[in-house]
Amino acid sequence: MRVCLASTSPARLALLRQSGIEPICLSPGVDEDAVAAAEAQRLGRALAPEEVVLLLARAKAADVAARIHDAHPGFEGIVIGGDSMFELDGEVHGKPYEPERAIARWHAMRGRTGVLHSGHSVIQVRPDAPPREVHAVAEAAVTFAADIDDAEIEAYVATGEPLLVAGAFTVDSLGGAFIERVEGDPSTVVGMSLSTLRHLVGRLGIRWTDLWNAVPSVS
Repeated sequence: MRVCLASTSPARLALLRQSGIEPICLSPGVDEDAVAAAEAQRLGRALAPEEVVLLLARAKAADVAARIHDAHPGFEGIVIGGDSMFELDGEVHGKPYEPERAIARWHAMRGRTGVLHSGHSVIQVRPDAPPREVHAVAEAAVTFAADIDDAEIEAYVATGEPLLVAGAFTVDSLGGAFIERVEGDPSTVVGMSLSTLRHLVGRLGIRWTDLWNAVPSVS
């Protein structure tokens, strides 16, 4: 069973690899802001964070699934799309990009708890049948240490790590030491909930273990 990750996220790729799955990767050609704006206009209201991440995860997976045979003729397997946003006090935070914004985020987050929303879409692609898609949203509450001082924040932001991740933090790398508690599937904070993905592929009639293609042998 082949797996295609519709993402260029190093964290999502590393997560799948650690789980015994070596996927092929294709970058989705999705204008995220335009897709979200169009849906909000269609509904006539602002989208909730869980709606946004699910909408974008589905759009990314669908885009790659529609192009998969051009890049990989005869592909048979699943395409996984994901998207994440961090919510604190009702305000949604994506990637900060700029050091000043990341520093301000950390000043606001320390000693606080926010929610990481992660959308998932899995599309089964088969040559003899139309695509099948299943989707879900996972959430995890993240509590940050209250005693992080300004110097630690500035040193962390100076590494560049928090600039290109939702919420300006990681749990599986340098930012992990500043997180005191995660309630929910910890992998959700990395970018994808592995337990959610397992349930989704199960709904497609696929065993999670059938996706393993990079499990190291034990000598």
